[in-house]
Amino acid sequence: MPKIVNHEQRREELARAVWAVVVRSGVEAASVRTVAAEAGWSMGALRHYFSAQDELLRFALYAMTRRISLRVRHHLEHELRVQELLEELLPLDEERHGEALIWLAFMAKSRTDPQVDELRTTAWHGGRFISRVAVAHYAKVPLPQGNSIPLNDDALEREAEDLHTFIDGLTLQGANYPDQMPPVLQRELLRRQLDALRARVGEA
Repeated sequence: MPKIVNHEQRREELARAVWAVVVRSGVEAASVRTVAAEAGWSMGALRHYFSAQDELLRFALYAMTRRISLRVRHHLEHELRVQELLEELLPLDEERHGEALIWLAFMAKSRTDPQVDELRTTAWHGGRFISRVAVAHYAKVPLPQGNSIPLNDDALEREAEDLHTFIDGLTLQGANYPDQMPPVLQRELLRRQLDALRARVGEA
């Protein structure tokens, strides 16, 4: 019988190989040759799936953002714990630290690749949506129903802006300065930020 190939699984292998190369050596090092070597594939086998570096890199980035989206969706579909939801965006373990480094590495590429730039914008709206969810939950108002829909209350929308900016800054420091900003400190800073937010919007 012919061997049955799980193409989705093989694409996932390639995505993980790209992530490993990018974390270790940067986006420019993630050529078809280096990714094939990382995955233990021949270049011919890799080119069966992706013919060029840009196509391979875009796939890996989309796969990573999809993985994060699935984790976020899990929180939204079950009992909502705001701190746990927001922690999905922070570099708190090896996997999420790698995701943050990959994302930061691809941001420079977004200036010259329209498709990556489109994903950058989509991800920004996703981060703002999650921040709005957190604020709305604490304020006991209806949760936003779309990534681009602001909260009805201007004061609450400003809280979401502030929280989004805080999360981005914490992610940046946690990714680039892991010794100075270890996971335990990231969680403590987030907890304090959310305690202050809950007090403000609860009083409002």
